[in-house]
Amino acid sequence: MEKKTESKAAPEEEEQVQVVNPWEVSSAKGKIDYDKLIDQFGCQRLDQSFVDRVFRLTSRSPHIFLRRNVFFAHRDFNEILDAYERGEKFYLYTGRGPSSEALHLGHLVPFMFTKYLQDAFKVPLVIQLTDDEKCMWKNLTVEESKRLARENAKDIIACGFDVSRTFIFSDFDYVGGAFYENMVRVAKCVTYNKVVGIFGFTGEDHIGKVSFPPVQAVPSFPSSFPHLFSGNDKLRCLIPCAIDQDPYFRMTRDVAPRLGYNKPALIESLFFPALQGETGKMSASDPNSAIYVTDSQKAIKDKVNRYAFSGGQDSIENHRKYGANLEVDIPFKYLSFFLEDDEELEHIRKEYGSGRMLTGEIKKRLIDVLTELVERHRAARAAVTDEMVDAFMAVRPLPNMFN
Repeated sequence: MEKKTESKAAPEEEEQVQVVNPWEVSSAKGKIDYDKLIDQFGCQRLDQSFVDRVFRLTSRSPHIFLRRNVFFAHRDFNEILDAYERGEKFYLYTGRGPSSEALHLGHLVPFMFTKYLQDAFKVPLVIQLTDDEKCMWKNLTVEESKRLARENAKDIIACGFDVSRTFIFSDFDYVGGAFYENMVRVAKCVTYNKVVGIFGFTGEDHIGKVSFPPVQAVPSFPSSFPHLFSGNDKLRCLIPCAIDQDPYFRMTRDVAPRLGYNKPALIESLFFPALQGETGKMSASDPNSAIYVTDSQKAIKDKVNRYAFSGGQDSIENHRKYGANLEVDIPFKYLSFFLEDDEELEHIRKEYGSGRMLTGEIKKRLIDVLTELVERHRAARAAVTDEMVDAFMAVRPLPNMFN
């Protein structure tokens, strides 16, 4: 049975302060309290010992998202590393809900990190495109959801995944057979009261929403992919995701032992903040809240200069005297995600934090970093053909799964 620490009931007043679930991220205080969230969800902090251990096991420099605590929480990541050290393999599972034509930088974060994990551990990866979920939650037709899934797949492939170790699937195309059998098994284990308690469904939600969680649960069971993992039902699964996806996998981890599977392990990230400030996730309805992978150099420059919330002071004199508030400064936070050079980031921290560097200077550096990132991604995406998408989404064995 699942340990009681798996999920803690939050006090009523805390639930009113911040709401974090797969469909809503908000905080009355304007900023997500991740310490409270860890306590509420019952996951664990990812400390330096994990970073050091990943380096020791893979002989690869830890990804900046690991070094800088972008991925900050986990469930049983230690067990994944224990198994790997014993010579046992695992597979990765992550996903994307295709509700928009283009991805913003926050959408890229889990895929950039998953690419690192795949390369470092040399393991297979399944990527779920939940086109059915977005059809039910957004005002999208089935046909439009399926089209967006393929378009988003091109952005995912552009992150550099290895086709010989990666299977991308859309729910509308793949669900059936062993996958659907596992969905039914999960559904029989979860009561209506349980799913309402986890996800907050109400009487106004249609039954499609209530029935969806098993769809996102079962990719963490290897038998859902008989063309990949036939006869390997005890293969462990590691899920890199943002922490708002945790409710799905709390449910999954509760059910897994009852069905004879290992509990999936998770490694969970912070939210990538909106340009206007760290208030949770970005809003797809406000194009000025985010940098998109389709943005031009001019658009990136304009968005950063006009909308990126600054922790600098209201005058140069005060800024020189007091320095910038790095806790709220969005240009510095974005550089913490994407500036590879640790020494340069530390230099900026000291110079900007002390007031010797001005807001215009840090924004200029951010514009350069984001422009290079977006242009590199755009060039990679332009090289992705429909034939490449078909190859990643073909139901076939993966020849180099564990090589």
